[in-house]
Amino acid sequence: MTQTQLIEILRDQKAEIDRFATRQLCQRAEESQIRLDSAKAQVVIGVRRSGKSTLCVQALLRANVNFAYANFDDERLARLSADDLNDVLRGLYHIYGDFTHLFLDEAQNIDGWHLFVNRLLRQGMHVVITGSNAKLLSSELATHLTGRYNEIELFTFSFRDYCHLQGIATDRLTTKTDALLRKAFDQYLETGGFPEVVNGDETADEYIDKLVANILDRDIIQRFKVRYKDAFRDLSNHLMNNAPCEVVLTELKNLFRLRSDHTAENYVGYLYQAYLMMQVRKFSTKSSERIRNTKCYPIDVALMNARKDALAGQNLGWRLETLAYIELRRRHGRTCDIYYHKAGSYEVDFVVCRRSVVMELVQVSYDISGEKTFAREVNALYKAARDLHCTTLTLVTAYEESTVTNADLTISIVPAYKWLCHSADSPR
Repeated sequence: MTQTQLIEILRDQKAEIDRFATRQLCQRAEESQIRLDSAKAQVVIGVRRSGKSTLCVQALLRANVNFAYANFDDERLARLSADDLNDVLRGLYHIYGDFTHLFLDEAQNIDGWHLFVNRLLRQGMHVVITGSNAKLLSSELATHLTGRYNEIELFTFSFRDYCHLQGIATDRLTTKTDALLRKAFDQYLETGGFPEVVNGDETADEYIDKLVANILDRDIIQRFKVRYKDAFRDLSNHLMNNAPCEVVLTELKNLFRLRSDHTAENYVGYLYQAYLMMQVRKFSTKSSERIRNTKCYPIDVALMNARKDALAGQNLGWRLETLAYIELRRRHGRTCDIYYHKAGSYEVDFVVCRRSVVMELVQVSYDISGEKTFAREVNALYKAARDLHCTTLTLVTAYEESTVTNADLTISIVPAYKWLCHSADSPR
């Protein structure tokens, strides 16, 4: 590629970025985690189309800094290598003039990108990076940037973001706003939070099907050279249809006629790396149990039914459990670990831990109006509270709200549409 061709592509990308300045966009909580005055690279990672680029551009525009932009998810730049990145830098200076900040979109598409970034950081450039592959980014960052980065995990729109876009207040409840929040929650539970679906640019069915196919084929099958393509696609759809579920590698191997448990483990790992699925380990002091007993969740509830091969139906309990896990990751992902707890005949959905200290137990049940269901969920929390020495207990339901007490333990029963509206730094 000639320098003239490269400059033409970078000019096209600049025109896309310039359009952001004229649009009214949702300000997301994760923007506050981007530190543009830091000497460390600011790395925003997450599933494709979750709004990573928009988040970074908004932060840069709001800070009123001079920045340049290069998007390596552009098919015209697909053949670039690390040796070409200095030509990209030269082209950016030609277009933008002098700049203090450099935004590299989907940087992991260029082999050796980390060496280029490391050099820029040493020279005092402020660098912002996005990527859609968790392991590739994290492993290369840890190896080559040696702590010189700040990682921000971005999910699809939260319920707070969703309500903001709908013009619904989340900080003051009246009879009207309470009713509007309930209605918005029902819609959010169904459609999820992918920005282009929430904004009405595309329908969930069309959008999610194309997105999943693109991630499976481009980000996984091509990148990892998956040999058994059909088996991998079937396994992926099976997990999305049945999530949240425990991952049993031997069952997956037998069901999809894979060569070994190791192949099944790799295939599931690819889904985690591409942010299609998320992994939750079992709470245990034994490392072998944490590694072996895992559950998986989709990155967004839309993946559970808005696909051609989706036959999961409308299991509202599973959907609510998935929303709760994603929200816990938003709130606590930078400071805590999140597990599930299973002991004997009872199970608690989520255990929030800071190192070895259990901070909160969260149980999720869409409807607890039945006496048996209520007793099962509440008693599981009480048993886990005593086993794990935790007194902060939350039961998230669809609409019910109350407190129940047993001896010295109190459970806060919170409707999801209110619980999801709490700020990310709030314990509840």
